[in-house]
Amino acid sequence: MFFIIAACAGALYAHGITNIATAADAAVALRPFAGNLAFFLFAVGIVGTGMLAIPVLAGSTSYAISESLGWKHGLYRKLKEAYAFYGVIIVSVAIGIGLNFIGLDPIKALIYSAVANGMIAPFVLVLIVKMSSSKAVMGQHANGKGTKFFGWATVALMILAGGAAIISLF
Repeated sequence: MFFIIAACAGALYAHGITNIATAADAAVALRPFAGNLAFFLFAVGIVGTGMLAIPVLAGSTSYAISESLGWKHGLYRKLKEAYAFYGVIIVSVAIGIGLNFIGLDPIKALIYSAVANGMIAPFVLVLIVKMSSSKAVMGQHANGKGTKFFGWATVALMILAGGAAIISLF
């Protein structure tokens, strides 16, 4: 991910493109590289990304919710066996499709979801470090001092990154 960002930033900056605020701006930014096909290539890329992301996100959301609530889950099960699991998938896909029709700018949606992730990630990491460091939970496989240090350092960095993401919105 870092190298994709660095390569795109280097290529776009070299052509004087320094501010991409909308999906249309992103498509225009491709014009020096793709010519008149820029908008078509961007549209194909966005559609392809959506076709990859929606099932993965819907499925992972359904697994997380089903496992947390103790529901029967798994794509190997029939609909009758795991109706709540499949229901979450259906609702998630419907929400994803519905977002296309409310006029939400995809670039802003990416920014807002990244900020939300930055706000949530430290809480999740705290739980992970605490659980993985607990001998009651992990037994002999609990984190040692070095791993705990790096875990808590990661939590601190994520708190700073989350704070920076929130500040960048203002």
